[in-house]
Amino acid sequence: MIAGSPEPVAGAPDPPPASVYNVANALTLARIVLVPAFVWLLFMDGTGWRLAAFAVFAVASITDKIDGDIARARGLVTDFGKIADPIADKALTGAALVSLSIMGELWWWVTAAIMVREIGITLMRFVVIRYGVIPASKGGKLKTMLQVFAIGFYILPGPLDPVRWVTMGAALVVTVVTGLDYVVQAWKMRRTARSGDES
Repeated sequence: MIAGSPEPVAGAPDPPPASVYNVANALTLARIVLVPAFVWLLFMDGTGWRLAAFAVFAVASITDKIDGDIARARGLVTDFGKIADPIADKALTGAALVSLSIMGELWWWVTAAIMVREIGITLMRFVVIRYGVIPASKGGKLKTMLQVFAIGFYILPGPLDPVRWVTMGAALVVTVVTGLDYVVQAWKMRRTARSGDES
């Protein structure tokens, strides 16, 4: 227990659920709204537009960490946030990857591999949620960070190709490995739940 925190009262009612109208969810929605603006800026010609696209992508990526920290620190975790937050993440990274591939700056197979993993794991989480919640692993957090940095390097203008390739390669490897790890966790969770039902 945290020093100075009040002792829990036996039989006390549970605190009311957090309202869906809170700052964490507002930041999540803002991230979704920024996606089309980011894509529009990315397709504009000129270094200034490219830098503007990078700035929007950076701000949107930062809000991903901020809204999660706020939700946990202030007890603002809601069912809406649990659903909207990963959707906002996938929308931002997915839009960036697909746009870069359309522009011929990123191989389509890289985009396809990452998107299949991201969408597949998100759907899998919803399928196995009746057995339990698969928590985000340290590898998953590393995956997100590598993806953000790799996409950021691709968005930035200039001769950054070696850095882009290495970072995106690392992001791709971690993305695939963590995806397989989540599949194993889901399979074990499902098998454990079924074994409990049969006993």
